[in-house]
Amino acid sequence: MAKHGKKHRAALAAVEPGRTYALREALEVLQRVKTAKFDETAELAFRLGVDPTKSDQMVRGSVTLPHGTGKKVTIAVFAEGPAAEAAREAGADHVGLDDLVAKVTGGWTDFDVAIATPDAMKEVRKLGRQLGPRGLMPNPRTGTVTDDVASAVKQFQAGRVEFKMDKNGNLHVPFGKLSFDAEALAANGQAVVEAVLAAKPMAAKGVFVRRCTVTSTMGPGLPVQVRDTTVAA
Repeated sequence: MAKHGKKHRAALAAVEPGRTYALREALEVLQRVKTAKFDETAELAFRLGVDPTKSDQMVRGSVTLPHGTGKKVTIAVFAEGPAAEAAREAGADHVGLDDLVAKVTGGWTDFDVAIATPDAMKEVRKLGRQLGPRGLMPNPRTGTVTDDVASAVKQFQAGRVEFKMDKNGNLHVPFGKLSFDAEALAANGQAVVEAVLAAKPMAAKGVFVRRCTVTSTMGPGLPVQVRDTTVAA
């Protein structure tokens, strides 16, 4: 069994066993005990009380982070004609239809977000094998299938992120960097919590969020209070 270094052990020691933290307090702990030399990403992990085998209990959505993600988002837009030109002017990194579909069919998926016009979806749906496993398939529910591709591009550049439950009923959403100030990071985190709660399926019964944990790339996981994630000091 691998041994952890002194910094990692010190970080674990800062976590009080059995305690559930307010979101901002948990983030302050992560910022205080960070050990990596790079700027770590903060992430919220949810264990959801839904049946992931039932399509009417799928949890999927998007949220615009008020203080952005802290990273460059690479955007691909499947469109042609005026919509394609609008996407280019908005700053999309890759724009096209037949050529882009052929490129992805060949295995290329070097982008973080895929946006498509409704007309383009006839071709984009053929890319399920390439885009589906990576959660990149455009979907109207997340605003990535739209005629207003320019607006969608700008929103994702500004800090909009998508989330989708995995096959085990878990949800992981990155929401910023530990270098953010505590208030900004907590505001981003609260936006994520509220978006996930709002995405509760009508068919879901009982407790929706069974467990919520905040962590960082190299940090410990801290249980947080989903109903008490205020940004006030």
